[in-house]
Amino acid sequence: MAKKVDLKSMTKAELIVKRDEMKRKYMDLRFQMVLGHVENPMMKKTMRREIARLNTFIRQKEIAEQAK
Repeated sequence: MAKKVDLKSMTKAELIVKRDEMKRKYMDLRFQMVLGHVENPMMKKTMRREIARLNTFIRQKEIAEQAK
């Protein structure tokens, strides 16, 4: 899980790439849960929250760009 400080220092493009990567991992985790091969079922909740956090930072960057 990335720290908030790390996410704030990333550019919008880097955040989008990281979000897309997390979405792919989340989809893989969902498939694994269906098959029953998941060690930590709480990981799904954690990944969803991380994706939401990334979306928040991306939106903040967009708003900052529009304000300029």
